[in-house]
Amino acid sequence: MDDCVLARVRELFPHARGSLAAHRLDMETSGLMVLGLTPQAHRHLSLQFEKRRVHKTYIALVEGCVGADSGHIELAFRVDLANRPRQILDPGDGKLGVTDWKVVERGYDSTRIRFTPKTGRTHQLRVHAAHPEGLGHPIIGDRLYGKAANRLMLHSTSLAFHHPDDETWQAFRMPPPF
Repeated sequence: MDDCVLARVRELFPHARGSLAAHRLDMETSGLMVLGLTPQAHRHLSLQFEKRRVHKTYIALVEGCVGADSGHIELAFRVDLANRPRQILDPGDGKLGVTDWKVVERGYDSTRIRFTPKTGRTHQLRVHAAHPEGLGHPIIGDRLYGKAANRLMLHSTSLAFHHPDDETWQAFRMPPPF
């Protein structure tokens, strides 16, 4: 836990102040993140996430062959108090997570999916992928909702937002390492 994005950014930018992280990735997820090096930049970026002005996509490898080519998932879920940090479906008290998805490539025993989350709930893509009312195909390497493997095959592959200083649209891409 000592070696994390925030610690590395603080080492590279000792003048950075405040919370820095405008959003987060699950610890096992790789890919793009954005941080604000000043409290003002952090606030500006955080508000964009809150108001859903940020565009982000993820690539995942899921178990098995997904039959449909694309879809839309809306499931309400919350933390499983008896089994933290696992999330469980709870239409009554859960928070709604919304995700669009599209098949990128089908393999023999896995499918590459592009996820476009519309909300940002804890474990949203992992729950939406694994749950039978969602995609019904866990992400490979997901020790909470599927089967453990060498790594979680989930990668933040694109991120776009308005720059906190001048509002110019910034778009970044990073291909997955799998």
